[in-house]
Amino acid sequence: MRPMFTNFRIAWLLALRRLPHNVLFLLVALLVASGCGAGARQIIPTQRPTDTPTFTPTASRTPGFGDVPSPTPRTESGGPTPTSIFGATSTLIAAVASPTRVPNPNAPRIEFFTSDVLVASPGESITLYWSIRNARGAVIYRLDANGVRGDLWNVPPDDRLTVPTRRSDRGQVTFLLTAGQGDLTAEQTLSIPLSCPDPWFFQPAPDSCPTGPSEPTALIEESFERGRMMYIESRNRVYALFNDGQSPAWVSFENRYDPAIHPEVEESFVPPPGFVQPIRILGFIWRGNDVVRNRLGLGLTAEIVYDGFTQSVTLADGAESLYINSADGSVLQLLPGGEAWQIIRPPLPG
Repeated sequence: MRPMFTNFRIAWLLALRRLPHNVLFLLVALLVASGCGAGARQIIPTQRPTDTPTFTPTASRTPGFGDVPSPTPRTESGGPTPTSIFGATSTLIAAVASPTRVPNPNAPRIEFFTSDVLVASPGESITLYWSIRNARGAVIYRLDANGVRGDLWNVPPDDRLTVPTRRSDRGQVTFLLTAGQGDLTAEQTLSIPLSCPDPWFFQPAPDSCPTGPSEPTALIEESFERGRMMYIESRNRVYALFNDGQSPAWVSFENRYDPAIHPEVEESFVPPPGFVQPIRILGFIWRGNDVVRNRLGLGLTAEIVYDGFTQSVTLADGAESLYINSADGSVLQLLPGGEAWQIIRPPLPG
């Protein structure tokens, strides 16, 4: 095979020598190019293989830290608003736990403070019982209606005490047990309700308990243009009740009328038709007090003398609210200090 290929090659070269130089040059160039292309190994580029991604868990990002800043709208000045690379600054303040105060084990401790009755009647005695730890002694106070300390008893830490109540006590009685001093003090109050021993003289009755039983008495009453006057014999006082809306709404005076030296009426005064001049006890106050006379005006009817009742309530501040039955069957209430007066039960029919 090799000699044949050599002879073919020699013949082919001789043929080339007979060609023009320009054609020969072109053929040589083509042969060189083809020889190079046939002899060179073709390389086809392939994509570089990559490693198969493997998922590896990472720690979760804490909110507000490591955030990528997002585009911020431009402000009027033309530049972006600065944003912290760590995100918005938190305005929340961590709550600081307040330390719990541990009770002092050496402080006095009241285990119980009670009585032998749930409800007492005014005037009867009450027995108190108590027990205190970490104390050598204690004090029991009786509190008034305003919580002010009154009577006191120095007592041992464990004992009983019998305390009398007063016939005038109303509502409840309250005691205070205290032991220790300063920061090492233990206190406890005990309130015992009191029953109401006295009924009201009228119905429907007020919710409060009266200071005492109703008091029968003789009364004198007269109506005026702008109010009324009343005399209560048991109190020996005259009351002027005004309807003119001014203050005070009522006033009272001690009765100083003496029929032996004071006239019943003023003879020189003649009231207009349809009116009357008050006489004796009521007339003595009406004639002698310009304020009462001007505020009440003239009498509309002659005075009425009748038998009735009064009853009162002592309020927390010690003031008195007075109840009086009127001649027409109504019941009047006079509030303390002349503040006001009112009809709490209307007149009886007929």
